[in-house]
Amino acid sequence: MKRRNLGLLLLGGLLSSSVWADMSLNLTKGVTEVSRDVYDLHMLVLYICTGIGIVVFGAMFWSMVFHRKSKGFKPATFHESTKVEILWTAIPVVILIAMAFPATITLIDMENNDDADLTIQVTGSQWKWHYKYFDQDLEFYSVLSTPREQYENQDGTSAEKGEHYLLEVDRPLVIPTNKKVRFVITSDDVIHAWWVPAFAVKQDANPGFINEAWTKVDEPGVYRGQCAELCGKDHGFMPIVVEVKSEADYAIWLDEQKQMKANAAAAEAASLNASASMDELMQLGETTYTAYCAACHQVSGQGLPPAFPALKGSAIATTGPASAHIDIVVNGKAGTGMQAYGKQLSLKEIAAVVTYERNAWGNNTGEAVQAADVQAVSGASTSDMVEQAVEEVKEQVAATVAKVTPEEDLSKVYSQDELMALGEDVYMTACAACHQATGEGMAPVFPALKGSVIAAGDVAVHLDMVLNGSKKNPAMAAFAGQLTKTQIAAVVTYERNAWGNNTGDLVQPAAVVAASAK
Repeated sequence: MKRRNLGLLLLGGLLSSSVWADMSLNLTKGVTEVSRDVYDLHMLVLYICTGIGIVVFGAMFWSMVFHRKSKGFKPATFHESTKVEILWTAIPVVILIAMAFPATITLIDMENNDDADLTIQVTGSQWKWHYKYFDQDLEFYSVLSTPREQYENQDGTSAEKGEHYLLEVDRPLVIPTNKKVRFVITSDDVIHAWWVPAFAVKQDANPGFINEAWTKVDEPGVYRGQCAELCGKDHGFMPIVVEVKSEADYAIWLDEQKQMKANAAAAEAASLNASASMDELMQLGETTYTAYCAACHQVSGQGLPPAFPALKGSAIATTGPASAHIDIVVNGKAGTGMQAYGKQLSLKEIAAVVTYERNAWGNNTGEAVQAADVQAVSGASTSDMVEQAVEEVKEQVAATVAKVTPEEDLSKVYSQDELMALGEDVYMTACAACHQATGEGMAPVFPALKGSVIAAGDVAVHLDMVLNGSKKNPAMAAFAGQLTKTQIAAVVTYERNAWGNNTGDLVQPAAVVAASAK
């Protein structure tokens, strides 16, 4: 009796979800709804498989022990029992259906990229990730930041490993909480795979193809992943770090990135008129080379021929002209593993790394390459760079002015003349390019508003269309984040009363507030 109770206790412990969930070898729950669905699906299938194993092996071992020949039992002689055949066919079918139903629902959810609040292009290349935020004019590269001395141990020694060894980057991907983020994933060279376990997102990055994935994270935090496809010799040095911020902190981060971009553009323009010393160039060049070039050409400059040729004593870095050296760093070399770094590095960084390569490892050409030399080879115009820097600063000033502008008076009731005047200005700025100044549109992509059902029908439907865009027609963008509530009220009023529509409807800011809250 005691043995039986002990067996039941052990069986209950094995089937306890809390015991299995806390095991270090078990699948983790993650931080998104989809990841939790995947975890629940995993546990369901695990329970079913465990139950099947216990029943099948239990029956087998019970029969072996208690129905053995030494106890005098004789085997049954029945053959091809129809009932048994039906049972062992029907039962597995029922079990498979029970597993397939929740699995199908989860897979459909994982592939549903509709109604995304933010879209980010993720491009893999050997061996870094390139992130580009749609509609934000923001893009950057994310590169492994673990110090090389922690994993470069050819002499049998290495530095002490950090807390996030090989899972840390110089610039993490940043996304907001409670927003659906759509990832458009591709590759510049070979097949990579963008994998963040906490999001239950793993999608191949194939050159020449676009794959999609999405996530919606509930809580702020830092989540790590890595390339999950064998993409070359440094496959293990291609981590992914995603920092999830609250919506308010994300907005602050976006402002900081725009300011950094403006500062970098201004510094880039200023560097064209400056002459850096050899020591400064060599120091910056060594840092840049270690971060971007040493993985292929090695810290010693010896390379890994034939794929990655040596730079030490090479023609490109010694006897060849500096302009040819600059050109291959800026534009890369087709058909080889040499990437183009013109968009990844600043003019000064390119000048510094070329200087370093032409003077390190005994090359000693004595040449100091300046940012102006890189600009001359790359074809970038000094005036264009200065103009870009000025424009970036103007944008920052405009953003600052917008922040200190008094808030709208959402309780104010405007007259028809006020709404129509403001509405016409907003329409000409934000709508006329598609729907035409006359309201005739450009069917079928941009339907007419003059005499249309949307402009003469339910005001609530019209408001919703302007606020949230159209799910059926992607060309109709959402203007909730682009226009103020007063502007939206005015443009809807204008569209409902211009071009002979004459509905007489006046939409006030308070109505837009109410519609936005739905």
